[in-house]
Amino acid sequence: MGASSSGGLEAWLSAMVAHGADQESAAWQDLAGVVAVAARANAEVARLWPSDSGLARELLAVASHDPATAGALTDWLRRHAGPGPAPGATANVISGEAVLHGPSVQAGNIHGGIHFHPPPTAPPPRPPVPRQLPPVTARFLDREADRQALDALRAGHPAHAPQVLVVSGLAGAGKTALACHWLREHASGFPDGQLYADLTGHAVEGETGPASPATVLEAFLIALGAPSVPAGTVQRSALWRSMTAELRLAVLLDNAFTAAQVRPLLPATPTGLTVVTSRNNLTGLRVDGACLHRLEGLPTESAVELLAVGGGTRVAREPAAAHEVVRLCGRLPLVVGLASAQLAVRPHRTMSALAESLAQGQGAVGQLHIDGEAVMRTALDMSYEVLPEESARLYRRMGLLPTDRYDLMMLAAVTADRAGPAGHTSDTAVHGLVEANLLEETGPGTYRFHDLVQPHARRLGERTQDGDQREATLRRFVDWCLATAASAERILTPSHPLPGHDLPADTVAPTPLTTPEEALTWLDTHRNGLMGAVRLCAREGWHTSCWRLVDLLWPLVQRFRPSEIWIESHRLGLEAARRSGSRPGEGRMLTSGAIGLRVAGRYAEAADWYRQALELATADGDARQQAQAVNGLGHISLLTGRLDAARGHFEEALRLRESIGYRRGAALSRLRLGETALAAGDFTASAAQLGRAREELEAMGETYEATRALARLGHVLDRAGDHEEGVRRLREALARFRAGGTRSEHWEARCLEWLGMAAESAGDRERSVRDYTAARDLFRRLSPADADRLDDRLRRL
Repeated sequence: MGASSSGGLEAWLSAMVAHGADQESAAWQDLAGVVAVAARANAEVARLWPSDSGLARELLAVASHDPATAGALTDWLRRHAGPGPAPGATANVISGEAVLHGPSVQAGNIHGGIHFHPPPTAPPPRPPVPRQLPPVTARFLDREADRQALDALRAGHPAHAPQVLVVSGLAGAGKTALACHWLREHASGFPDGQLYADLTGHAVEGETGPASPATVLEAFLIALGAPSVPAGTVQRSALWRSMTAELRLAVLLDNAFTAAQVRPLLPATPTGLTVVTSRNNLTGLRVDGACLHRLEGLPTESAVELLAVGGGTRVAREPAAAHEVVRLCGRLPLVVGLASAQLAVRPHRTMSALAESLAQGQGAVGQLHIDGEAVMRTALDMSYEVLPEESARLYRRMGLLPTDRYDLMMLAAVTADRAGPAGHTSDTAVHGLVEANLLEETGPGTYRFHDLVQPHARRLGERTQDGDQREATLRRFVDWCLATAASAERILTPSHPLPGHDLPADTVAPTPLTTPEEALTWLDTHRNGLMGAVRLCAREGWHTSCWRLVDLLWPLVQRFRPSEIWIESHRLGLEAARRSGSRPGEGRMLTSGAIGLRVAGRYAEAADWYRQALELATADGDARQQAQAVNGLGHISLLTGRLDAARGHFEEALRLRESIGYRRGAALSRLRLGETALAAGDFTASAAQLGRAREELEAMGETYEATRALARLGHVLDRAGDHEEGVRRLREALARFRAGGTRSEHWEARCLEWLGMAAESAGDRERSVRDYTAARDLFRRLSPADADRLDDRLRRL
C-alpha cells in the first residue's frame, strides 16, 4: 500500500473509531448508505458491515475503481472526518505530501516503500434485480379504460417528485390484478426492479392484522442488497429512501389499510413509481402527492365473457338472464368468476335458474362460496368491523331504507334521534363509509351503495335494529319523502296541491329545492326510492302516507312518464285511499292513475278508471273532479278515433271548468279541442284553440303546459302549409323542453319527430333522418312502441 493509500486508510480508521461507539448517530447511519453504494459494485463489502476490521480497506479498494463509491467516501469524510488534524496535533510526514492523522505506530526504523496487498478474491455475485410482482391471471379481461386512466395519471405527474398511485375499490373488484397487469406492461420503465408487499389490510379472523411497515421495509432492503438492516422503523425508512434515491423502481403495496401504514414505505426516487391498492380511498396520501383511481366492476360485456368461461353456450342461449346474473354479481370479477365456476360444476343448471337464485335473500353476497366460505360476505364483514361506530350505525340504518340513492338531508332525517345538529352527524358518518368504499358519491351530496353492499347493509340492519327502532327509522324516511316531494310539487305544478291536505308543520326538514331544475333532478334521482317508500307504506298499512305520496309524485310521472311506476303507484295509492276513507284521495288516484294507463296504451282500463272517478265526483258534487274525468274520457275517445264523442266530452269539460272559474283546466280543455280539430283535418280551428290555450297558460305562469301548446301549434302550422313559422315554433319548444323547469324528454322526442316530419314534407331527407333518429333514441328509453313507429318512418325514407 502506497503512502497516499495508507493515509486514506488511517483517516478512515480514525473516523470509524470516532463514530463507531454510537451506531445510532447520523454519521454511522450515513456510513450504512456508503456501504450500500459500494455493495452494488462488490457485494463482499456487505459481508464486512458493520464491524469487520477489514471494512475500511475493502471500501478503499472498491473506491479505487468505482467512481460512485469514491464520491460517497469523499462526501462522508468531508462531513464526518473533518479536513485534517486538530490544532496542535503531531503529524508524521512519511514521504512526499502524505500525512497521517490520528493514532499511528512506528515499529523501529523503516526504509523504502512498503506495500501491503490482500490476497485477490473474486467478488460475490450481485443480488438479482427483484421481480416480485405476483403472476397475472389467465382470465384478465378488458380494463382498457382503467389502464388508460392509470397511463394518464402517470404521464401527468411532475417529473421531480416521487409518484404514488392509489387504486381503490370494493373487495373483489380486481385491484391487484389490474395493478400487476399494468405494471408488467410498463416493466421496461423500471430496470432496477419491481417490489411487492401484501400489507394484509383486511386480515381474516385468526391472522395478526395489517403488516407493520418495519417488516415490509426489512424485506425490501434485503431484496435491494442492503448489508444490514437497522432495528428501528425510522432508521429502516431512512436507509430505504437512501437506497432508492436514484433507482428506477416500481413498488406495489397491495391491500393497504391506512395512509399511515403506507407512508414509511414510500421510496424517494422521482424516477420510480409506487402503486397502492386498498379497499379504502386512503385520502390521507393526497398530502404526499398521491393520485386516486377508483376501480368499478367490469364492463357488462366483459363480465358476460367471464361468465361464459363456465357457462359456455348457456350464455348465448339466455343472453338476458346472463346479463341479469352479472348485474346481480355487481360486475365484480371475483363474484362473476364464482358464478361462472358454479355453472361449470353444474352443467345442467340454466342461466335463468341461477339468476332467479341470486335474486333471492342475500343474493350473490351470501350464495357464492369458495371452499364453503361466502367470500364476499366475509370481505364486507371485515370492512364493516373496522368502521367508526358512527359510520357503522349509519350503515345499518341505511340498509333498512328501500332506496338506491341517499342524500345528506335524508340521512339527517333518519338519524334525527341522535345528538348534534341535523346533518352534522350524517356528514361525518358518510365520510367514513365513502372512505371505506362501501358508499359511492354519485353527485353533489348524493350517494349510492354498490349493488352487493346494499343487501349486506340490509342484513345487518334487520339483525341489529329492534321493531321500534326499525319503524322509527322507516317513518322518518317516509316523512322526508313526503316533505321533499311536496316542495317539488309546489315548484313544478303549483296548481296541483290538493286543497286541505297540507303536510303537518312538524314534519322532518326536506332537502332544499329552489328551482324547477333542482326539483326535476331530485325527482329523477330519487324515483326508485320514492317508489320504494310507496311500497313500504302499502306494506306497513300507512294508508294516508301512501296515497298522499303518490299524489305528490304527479310532477315525476307527468314529466318523465315512467309508465310502470305510474301504474303500480296508483294501484297502491287507490287501495290506500279507499282503506283510509279519503274520497278526495280516491278521486285523485283514479284520474291521475287513468292517465298512466292511457299513456301505456291500456285504453279500456283507463276509461273504466275515468268512469269510476266520474261516478264518485258526481255523488260528491265535485265539479272539478267531474270535469277531470270527462276530459279524460274525451282523450280516450280521441285516441281511439271517435272524434265526435271526443269533441263532446271536451266541450262538457270546458263548460264545467269555466263554471267554477278553473282557468287552468279550461285552457287544457281548449288544448284538447285543438288536437281534436287537427285529427279532423281542420287546421284553422285547431290553430285557433291551441293559440288561445297557449296564451292563457302563459299568462298564468304555466310554462310547461304553455310549451306543450306551443309545440302542438308549431306542428299544426306546418301541417297547414306555414312551414317556416311551424318549424320556428317547434324549435322554440324543443329548446324549452331540453333545459330548465320545462325539461321533458318525452316532449323533446315529440318535437324532434314533428321536426322530422316537417323536414320530410319539405324534401330535406338528411335533416328528417337526423331528427327522426334523435327522436327514436329518446323514445327507446321512454316508449318502445313510439320507438318502433320511428323505425318504420326511417325505413320508409
